[in-house]
Amino acid sequence: MQKTAAAGLAVLLALTAVPAFAQDQDGPIATGNRAAETADALRLREAVAYANPLPRGAPTQDYPLVAWCDALVTGHADLGETLTDRTPEDTELVRLGRLEAQDFRSALAVAEPRQPAAVKTAAQQAAAAAKAQWAPLLANQDPEVRSQAFGLFFGLPGRCEHAARRIRENITTPPATPAEVGLETPAASN
Repeated sequence: MQKTAAAGLAVLLALTAVPAFAQDQDGPIATGNRAAETADALRLREAVAYANPLPRGAPTQDYPLVAWCDALVTGHADLGETLTDRTPEDTELVRLGRLEAQDFRSALAVAEPRQPAAVKTAAQQAAAAAKAQWAPLLANQDPEVRSQAFGLFFGLPGRCEHAARRIRENITTPPATPAEVGLETPAASN
């Protein structure tokens, strides 16, 4: 699996040979020039994102996953707002987190009318579980503990971005697999 992920990352980096900080507008952090991204490059990134395992507790269905992602990034931004000695980098992370959460919420709003009651319930439960993870940190009175926790958040799974796009655009076909986009499978790499 590590070879597949590494190969996917190498292909992705080659396809999006633009520095990660090259972003020409506010919004979720783009790690490449997405305005010029081809359909094949997007399909490849999506295949890699869906092939990687999700963190413990993350839902596998797209709509609940986007709700979970929104709650995680919102909790991180909320925690950042509590920092007493915020650096400019902290402030920028909070700003970008708020923009990313806004993107997730807009995707959820667009897709909400199409979701069955059970999926909406799963999304509410996933969001509540993610929010509950931040609650003890937000309630902690020690600014150093909050600062350390803020610095430990490593970001969201790549699947969050793709799931948001898929529910917004009502894409119901399964994402491509790594093999379908030309990446070797773990069994073939042994």
